[in-house]
Amino acid sequence: MSRKAAPVAEIGLLIYPDCQLAAVHGLTDLFRIAGEWTGENAARLRVSHWRATEDGVDCVWDSDPGAPHALGHAIVPPSIIMPDRMAPAPAAASWLRARHATGTVLCSVCAGAFVLAETGLMNGRRATTHWAFAAQLAARFPEIRLAEDHMMIDEGDVMTAGGILAWTDLGLTLVERLLGPATMLATAKFLLIDPPRSSQRPFAQFIPRFDHGDEAIRSAQHHLHAHAFTALRLGDLHGIAAMTERTFLRRFTAATGHRPNDYLQQVRIAKAREDLERTITPVDQIAWQVGYSDPAAFRKIFQKITGSTPVAYRQRFGIAGASGAHSKEPGRG
Repeated sequence: MSRKAAPVAEIGLLIYPDCQLAAVHGLTDLFRIAGEWTGENAARLRVSHWRATEDGVDCVWDSDPGAPHALGHAIVPPSIIMPDRMAPAPAAASWLRARHATGTVLCSVCAGAFVLAETGLMNGRRATTHWAFAAQLAARFPEIRLAEDHMMIDEGDVMTAGGILAWTDLGLTLVERLLGPATMLATAKFLLIDPPRSSQRPFAQFIPRFDHGDEAIRSAQHHLHAHAFTALRLGDLHGIAAMTERTFLRRFTAATGHRPNDYLQQVRIAKAREDLERTITPVDQIAWQVGYSDPAAFRKIFQKITGSTPVAYRQRFGIAGASGAHSKEPGRG
């Protein structure tokens, strides 16, 4: 009778209040499936679940019970509630710091970055989280160097993943690291998921802020949104706000998080994305409709903001038969 091979590494999954249990169980299954693809008696991963309470952190499930724990990686999964409703997790943070001190690589997914950030170990490091939570993470933990465009950031001993389903990207990345690229690709193909992605930009949405309390800037914003697809001048905006150009630039950036021209491009590209997703209107016509007289300039700005060409974006996200003739325009992108 063949004996089960010893695991090559142990990965711990941290269960904290209101975390996404689908990620905990999904990663557990992903790592088991990866072990199946390495072949009988070949390399496999040990997975353990750790529950955080006010009193501490205890192991509540183990794929290899009995053996001493030696966590190579500890993963903080996403939260299913918004970050502003997540309770502080000092016991979890203390446990993570202790594991890190013994050589464990700490990982987070999505809003799990808020729990990981409580350790202080992300200070001065690059990190990512869900694009919609980036501003909150930056405000709460200003010493973190946010790189929210990225789906994955690997700082060696600290790894962060962006979206709420980016646990698949993190899981496959760890499979590749621990079991090899062939096993990672076999696992991805079996699960019908893409190999680890690099960017969140195609998924990120522009969400303008109006609740900043600066009424003059809010009036300028309202004018910008009403006239975004016309020939809009900066002078129109600081005139409406009754400010000098220098003061307007400073206050607009402070209130919205964007310089006025960048804000205008975000508004225009958001409308272009909607048209690409929902219509079969040719790309050059969309460019003109959202305020660009030069289609080449539109394509350049679109790719800078989304990380994708307009045609590639339509092919990926379009729901109006966009894979037809318009997506095959020669020389278009």
